[in-house]
Amino acid sequence: MGITVVGSVAFDSIETPAGKRERCLGGAATHFALAASYFTEVSVIAVVGEDFGAEEEAVFTKRGIDTRGIERATGKSFFWAGSYLDNLNEAKTHQTDLNVFASFEPKIPAAYAGTEFLFLANIDPVLQRRVREAMPNAKLVAGDTMNYWINDHRAALLETIKGLDVLVINDTETKSIAGNSNLVQAAQAVIELGPKTLIVKHGEYGATAFFSQRSFADHESSHPFRAPAMPLPEVVDPTGAGDSFAGGFFGYVASQPEMTPAVFRKAMFYGSVMGSFCVERFGTERAQNLTREKIDERFEVFRKLTHL
Repeated sequence: MGITVVGSVAFDSIETPAGKRERCLGGAATHFALAASYFTEVSVIAVVGEDFGAEEEAVFTKRGIDTRGIERATGKSFFWAGSYLDNLNEAKTHQTDLNVFASFEPKIPAAYAGTEFLFLANIDPVLQRRVREAMPNAKLVAGDTMNYWINDHRAALLETIKGLDVLVINDTETKSIAGNSNLVQAAQAVIELGPKTLIVKHGEYGATAFFSQRSFADHESSHPFRAPAMPLPEVVDPTGAGDSFAGGFFGYVASQPEMTPAVFRKAMFYGSVMGSFCVERFGTERAQNLTREKIDERFEVFRKLTHL
């Protein structure tokens, strides 16, 4: 029961109080896929340029990630440069070069047609919807977005989220979509737009799941559920934390035989675990060098953190 993720595979130059890295592997699909790969099989649909070589390819293949859906195009890969020197919770963008990503038209390999779990990472909502419509067999579809699409492509975004089972966004984006500064009211308004479940990320403060009566067949426990974030002595690079959270969350859900409230709650914890590992190193350095044993050990730390 593997996952197909569609999104960006990119290079990032990042500066934080902990240091600086030039052109490290990044992108929403990259961080998501690496995190999810510790729970289930993952396939990636993306586009890269001629600067994406064997070393970058190996980051995926060493984790058993299927890269047949990564298109190789003439030109350079998507590139982003930013810093977190003033605030670790908010990136300051210095440069964004879409390059080959500007003309990205997702191509779905025939081998991915039977995918049961589909994650639409942060890309143009028109492209997200096309992929969703082209993969009708997916039994659980989740997606992400950002303020640019919310503010400048609202109509297309609203049409896309009608077709999502799960929407994974942060609290600012939730309030922006709903036009309401109260998170609980905003979350309910977003759910009424289509998603059965809304996962709201709060950065260093964890995440909250909001469920509708349509989330589960037995309507059990539809009240919100909050998962914490790990108190860390140092955050090196927060760039991929949200995508790693989504990968851990959705990866665990996809690994389970049933989708129940208990599974979703446990998945929230695994999402927080993967986000906490991500921020300990630059780029994908930490996500490349984990084991399921280490992940489960940290899960137990989270459990003890929140249980009497």
